[in-house]
This record gives sequence, structure tokens and C-alpha cells, in this order.
Amino acid sequence: MTDMRLAVDKLAPHINKAMNALDTASRKTTIEPALLELVRLRASQLNGCAYCVDMHSTDARKGGETEQRLYAVAVWQETPFFSARERAALALTEAATRLTHGPVSDEVFGAAAKEFNETELAELIWTITVINAWNRLGATARPWALEATR
Repeated sequence: MTDMRLAVDKLAPHINKAMNALDTASRKTTIEPALLELVRLRASQLNGCAYCVDMHSTDARKGGETEQRLYAVAVWQETPFFSARERAALALTEAATRLTHGPVSDEVFGAAAKEFNETELAELIWTITVINAWNRLGATARPWALEATR
């Protein structure tokens, strides 16, 4: 386990307050909460944020997600466990998280647009953006302790 590095939330509470408000807003969507937990989990895996992987896998499990699907999120493309809607969301999550590979392609965006209406798509993009911001805080500063007792 790695130690906490810098309590960015406590050292810059005004920014932390704004980030928490953005997070709260991003959770008030018309998209099913279980799908959004898969999105948060996948982005957290890609970004290497151990705290967020733990949190979102735990939250997904509490929301009724199966162990099989949780274990398979990292290899979702190779399994039959996810719906077309979930696959489109996970593909968009990966593309938006891996921007060093280039912008999100028209193909990935179009596949998501087929599964989500415009409002849902906007909400999904905001959710992906917010979890990526949290992941960057967690993976860089490690401001939160990871509990081994869950």
C-alpha cells in the first residue's frame, strides 16, 4: 500500500468544495446509476487510482452489480456480459480517458450517440470528465487513505 502524499482537499478547501459540488451534480442524471458506476470503475482502472477503483467497485457491488461483471470490466470487450448500451459507454469512457492516443473518434462517439439520447450523452461525458478529474487527484496526490478492511 502506498502512503498518502498530500491532502489537497484540506489544503485547498475552496477548490475541494467546488469539486464536490460538480461531483454531486454529475450524479443527478437520467442514466441508470449502475452503468455510471461501471464507467467510474473503468476510468479509475485506466488511470491507476487505487482509491477510486476500490470505491467504485464497492459502490457497484452495493448497487447490485455481480462479481463476474465487476471482474470483467477491465476486459469488457472480450466478454458477453455487457449490453450494447454499456459497451458504448465503456468505449466512450476509454477513449475520453486515453486522450494521449488522440481525440475521441467519430466511430466511438457515434456508437454512444446511438445508445444515448443527447441529454444522456451530455451527462455521460460530464460523468467521465468528473471521474477523470478525481482519478488525477487520487493518482497524483493520494490524498485519501485506502482501507484494507472492506
